[in-house]
Amino acid sequence: MKISKSVLPLILALLAVSFSVNAWQRAPSTRAVSPRQLVINLYAQHKKRSPFFQTRSRALLDKFFDKTLAGLLWRDAHSAGDEVGALDGDPLFNAQDMEIKNFLVGPETVGAQAAEVPVTFENFGVKHKITFQLVAQSNGWRISNVLYDEGASLVDILRNDQSRKPQKKSKR
Repeated sequence: MKISKSVLPLILALLAVSFSVNAWQRAPSTRAVSPRQLVINLYAQHKKRSPFFQTRSRALLDKFFDKTLAGLLWRDAHSAGDEVGALDGDPLFNAQDMEIKNFLVGPETVGAQAAEVPVTFENFGVKHKITFQLVAQSNGWRISNVLYDEGASLVDILRNDQSRKPQKKSKR
């Protein structure tokens, strides 16, 4: 079969569009990830390679957290050096020592631009509830804060620690 030169560009364009649509359908969209699934993904990632405490790349932080919280976590990891920073335990369980049982990521509560996801578990027999607050962004849902059951929040812990650290004096 002979294809005319005027039809060939049209066929190539259709093939390119078809390939692009198929690739787009196969690619996981961060927008399609629900707030609850993002929290589940964060706990799964934390087991493999935690986004907390690392200083090599901010990519994992930006994958899960909004710009403000990612910036605070990044700054804490860098400013701590070999010392303990504001986070002196695991921020996903708010503890230094853990014996986690009955772990459950609860149902999400979703509004137009914000969502909350509760996580419950027992640590050494004590029940705990942590609430993840998320915001809708152009690149999908991102965690903007973590509320702990004793009243503290991850953002407050990080901000309060930054305000207590002595500022480096600039050279004149």
